[in-house]
Amino acid sequence: MIGPHVIPFPPTYIPTDVCGPVGKDPATTPVDECMNLVIADIRDDGVSASPTPENAGLADVVAEAKQKGIDLKIVVVDQNPPIDTPLRDVATEVGEAYPGSTVLVLSPTESGTFSTTYDRVTLEAGQDVAEGRGAVQGSKNFVSELTTQHFPWTTFTIVVVLAVIGAVVATRMLQNRAKRQKA
Repeated sequence: MIGPHVIPFPPTYIPTDVCGPVGKDPATTPVDECMNLVIADIRDDGVSASPTPENAGLADVVAEAKQKGIDLKIVVVDQNPPIDTPLRDVATEVGEAYPGSTVLVLSPTESGTFSTTYDRVTLEAGQDVAEGRGAVQGSKNFVSELTTQHFPWTTFTIVVVLAVIGAVVATRMLQNRAKRQKA
């Protein structure tokens, strides 16, 4: 039983487009079966994609990512789902099957990601440079974004806040000292 303050995980929606990379007909193959085949297909080279010239080279991108310390898994679906959210659901399913991996799911113009290593902001930035550029180039752009050093905004913000607090405390101390000297 779920308590009044516990929010269950939302259900995932795996699009029928996930059947394409494993060569199954979505009209006759259950989506769960296709998803299991995608997960199995990834086992060998980290890629599940239709064997087309546009997808040649994805295993090389996975290998290059591994050299950079990224356990990358790539899924390429041939059609865009109605909305991009299901691509993240596919990425989550793959990520759960391969703990510690970073997953990129690409469709012709959309993408979805999952990672326990990278934060959502970094993943979204990687998606922005991956979408609509073809599977191989998009995947390379994604890896590049993950490995690019960015300005440490969190650290900068903490330092600024501490400096402001220090200035307020120092100002107050000087005000109290001035009042004592006047009296």
